[in-house]
Amino acid sequence: MSASETGSVVVVTGAAGNLGRLLVQTLHREHTVVAVDRRPVRGLPKDVQHLQTDVRRRAIEDVFRTHNVRAIAHLGLAHNPRGDDTQYRYNVLGTQRMLDLATKYRVETMIVLSSANIYGPDPDNSHFLTEDAPLLAAEYHPEIRDLVAADRIVQSFFYRHPDLRTVLLRPVHIVGPRVRNAPSNYLRLTHPWMVAGFDPMIQLIHEEDVVAALKLALESDARGVFNVVGPGEAPLSRILGVLGRSTRAVPSFMANPLIRRAWRFRISDFPAAELRHIQFNCIVDGQRAREVLGFEPSYSFEETIRSVEAFKT
Repeated sequence: MSASETGSVVVVTGAAGNLGRLLVQTLHREHTVVAVDRRPVRGLPKDVQHLQTDVRRRAIEDVFRTHNVRAIAHLGLAHNPRGDDTQYRYNVLGTQRMLDLATKYRVETMIVLSSANIYGPDPDNSHFLTEDAPLLAAEYHPEIRDLVAADRIVQSFFYRHPDLRTVLLRPVHIVGPRVRNAPSNYLRLTHPWMVAGFDPMIQLIHEEDVVAALKLALESDARGVFNVVGPGEAPLSRILGVLGRSTRAVPSFMANPLIRRAWRFRISDFPAAELRHIQFNCIVDGQRAREVLGFEPSYSFEETIRSVEAFKT
């Protein structure tokens, strides 16, 4: 689908987020884009229409009534670890709402951005989990249960609506100059902690490579679930070494209460549930995205790591 297809529109939800804005800025060169978010959206190109609304509200349907919507890129999943129960409803019901609209208005393509974190880091994990691996993150990380639920809703949608091309992307830890998430916040610490005796393998992907994967998914004929990985994996200690970080080793029995206390008093933006990511492996296999989508990361591993240093608001 291209801009030459008169009236053909791509709806991007979550457009106020840094990743959403980057996707809109990329897509608008070739597509007519409607950017949707319940928050104000800054920095959009002048030719992009912006609708400030909650995707669960009636206003979102007006876009589908008045435009020839051919694709949806659903990035509107909130990832605020300090969020309350309303975040669960927003993510789950919002995803269901977009799927319902895609069905009602016969949208051709539905792209949903999930996360490889929903597999969950675990001491029993095998290396290179495929897309069929169980989603275990909610067992120890209740704040992520909404993302697991939304992912499962989309998977169920595959089988009920085979006529609608649906793609579910699960990228590994996203980092970059525009990203503010737990992995990026951790890597930006001057003296990050490590759990004594643990040095897990970590996978990172640059924000612009994620946008490239989204664009490929939009423009290909592919459908289904895809793990999206960056240029490699390395022990956490090596990644911190590239950044020149001086680490602090914390005994495992002390790590959880210390991080919970720092989180509660807002000394740190690193939630305690993320502690497992610096203890255990959650390494996924990106072969399917390479073979079917033709995705290859453009940033080297060192470039990806160092991208956290140039933080932009």
